[in-house]
Amino acid sequence: MSDGIVVSAMITIGDFASLGRVSVRMLRHYDAIGLLTPAFVDPHTGYRHYDLDQLRRLNRIVALKELGLGLDVVRRVLDDDLTGDDLRAMLRLRQAELAESIRADAHRLARVQARLRLIEQENTMSVTPTTVTLPATRLHGRSGVASAAVSDEIGPLIQSLYPTVVDTLVAAGHPPAGPAVAHYESAPETSEDALRVCACFPTDALVGHPESVTDLEVIDVAAGEFVSLVHRGSMDTVDETYQLLRRWATEQGLHLDGRGREVYLEMGDDPDEWVTEVLVGVTR
Repeated sequence: MSDGIVVSAMITIGDFASLGRVSVRMLRHYDAIGLLTPAFVDPHTGYRHYDLDQLRRLNRIVALKELGLGLDVVRRVLDDDLTGDDLRAMLRLRQAELAESIRADAHRLARVQARLRLIEQENTMSVTPTTVTLPATRLHGRSGVASAAVSDEIGPLIQSLYPTVVDTLVAAGHPPAGPAVAHYESAPETSEDALRVCACFPTDALVGHPESVTDLEVIDVAAGEFVSLVHRGSMDTVDETYQLLRRWATEQGLHLDGRGREVYLEMGDDPDEWVTEVLVGVTR
């Protein structure tokens, strides 16, 4: 016993650092700034000793740092006696933010890789599109307007439309009768860059009584000529396919008419295995 403190009931700074999965240097820093002071410091040796109960505070310090908070903010939060429920809620929020950041970074990486492939293929074309003439068709769906014909604008919009379209069709007793179709066309009435985006499905109700499916638009797509190419993989890299199609069409002397279509032929759990027919409208 030393000065009334039972040192044997405590653990050394090295053991406490190992237990808390932090460095001894970090514990010394926390002590220096008054964030986590040892339970006892031997007056003769200067050795720091910690009580096991202090692990609770250390865990909160580390967790709050992972949230991106500075140590001065961490101290204020801890002094307000943060509860375990409060901390869990903050960590779950941070977890969701990090997951979204990782997803966004992966999306950007895929687009950079696709752009690099386009640069590498500037003087060659590894695939040859085909021209197809499609008849007029009628679809059930919902539409919205993207501010520009770029993936960052189109992707979130169309992903928000499809679930409600599917739910409405199933509830009406007319489930999709074929692959999902995304139809695009210029929306000059909104702005020069705007694009009308339609998330659609063919349904059996369209044959006789399209009005039987309420809360959805009946979208009539005019007949026309398209250039077509099958895109394999995630839609994160679909810009590459669109550029190849538009470049080829221009080289053939065709004129782009502002329309586009995606037919989602295979959409499994792994986006890298998706198969999508991409079509760009043209005139001669």
